Amino acid sequence: MALRFGTDGVRGVANAELTPELALVLGRAAARVLRADRVVIGRDPRRSGPMLEGALAAGFASAGSTVELAGVLPTPAVAFLSEAQDCVGAVISASHNSFGDNGIKLFAPGGRKLADDVEEAIEAELERELAGDIGARPSGAGVGMIRAVADGGRVYLDHLVGLFDSPGALVGMDVALDCGNGATSSAAPEVFDRLGARVVVRAASPDGSNINDGCGATHPEALAHAVAAGAFELGLAFDGDGDRLIAVDHTGAIVDGDHIIAICARDLHRRGLLRHGTVVVTVMTNLGFRLAMEEVGIQVVETAVGDRYVLEALEAGGYSLGGEQSGHVVFTDLATTGDGILTGLVLADVVQRSGRTLSELAAEAMTRLPQVLVNVRVQGAAADLMEALAGDVAEAEARLGHSGRVLVRPSGTEPIVRVMVEAATHDEADEVAQGLAATLAEQTRR
Repeated sequence: MALRFGTDGVRGVANAELTPELALVLGRAAARVLRADRVVIGRDPRRSGPMLEGALAAGFASAGSTVELAGVLPTPAVAFLSEAQDCVGAVISASHNSFGDNGIKLFAPGGRKLADDVEEAIEAELERELAGDIGARPSGAGVGMIRAVADGGRVYLDHLVGLFDSPGALVGMDVALDCGNGATSSAAPEVFDRLGARVVVRAASPDGSNINDGCGATHPEALAHAVAAGAFELGLAFDGDGDRLIAVDHTGAIVDGDHIIAICARDLHRRGLLRHGTVVVTVMTNLGFRLAMEEVGIQVVETAVGDRYVLEALEAGGYSLGGEQSGHVVFTDLATTGDGILTGLVLADVVQRSGRTLSELAAEAMTRLPQVLVNVRVQGAAADLMEALAGDVAEAEARLGHSGRVLVRPSGTEPIVRVMVEAATHDEADEVAQGLAATLAEQTRR
């Protein structure tokens, strides 16, 4: 068995790549490295969750940790409990993946994602575990206890409601929710209802295998149709573990992470709450976002793709808002990680306070530039190929000027180089992208 942390924990096909045996030894290794006296474990409702939960809990307990099983909870709820209780948090979820996959992600005490060096230490400890080089295990009173807790979700929901000055902050608002048959299926409707919204819910009947199946943040089309056909002010779609959000305006138009962040950045900036007048996004964020922020005097810090890199930049700079086009949005004054329900509440609150539609706010916040993405399968070292393409990229950037950009980056998981071009028109973006892709394909054949 081999384990390597990706950008968001460990993930793979449940019971094939991510096995109970691996979860067991991961729990033991993590307990030792993190010196975990207490651990709270939450999961999404996919079928393999209880199996992996039992194994992970056993691993932590066998290393002496007291384990609290919080059951089905959104990832940000576990992060919140980790922060509130100053204990290790663990989530069993494969986020937006199909039900056959699963994953394990860990939070250090305080609700923060693990630093690279900590993940490397856990990987090394796991290798020692597999080699049998770990010494005596605890026995007797040293063995950890495992117990179920029932109030974790309640504490989290009370926290979200308590963020608003008025318990009726969303009174009169009609909201459609798509819970992706995932971890937000009971939590999201309840919190919006408690704040006074009139709520209609879809995809909130998880059966273990229907998570993310044609619904949720990765498939918001059905929600968009329902919103456009009904009398809703907005629709909100969550992914399987509840850490990302995609919105829909009253016309049925999709409002993605770029637009959500732009709307919230402008609102916070106007109210003097955007720390250092700065927002953090990734290299995949649309150029239209950057141009729009420039117009209103908001600085933009750019990171590599992955919410962990956004979180690192937010913490390093002391900033209050950041996120990704995919709908991971982080409000550091309110949470330690991306939270889909919280993001939906903040967005709904902006709409409510402004007295304007989400469509109007999105149009004012930014104009998306046409974007074309071409994946090129390559042979050989991607770094060498990209170096050979540097001159062509520079020429394309000069051609596009301030109204366009080029991003060429290798995939972290496949022998693919992604060529992304944004320009004033779709035709121009497509022409430049196809030209660079053709040159790259020619280079890889040499």
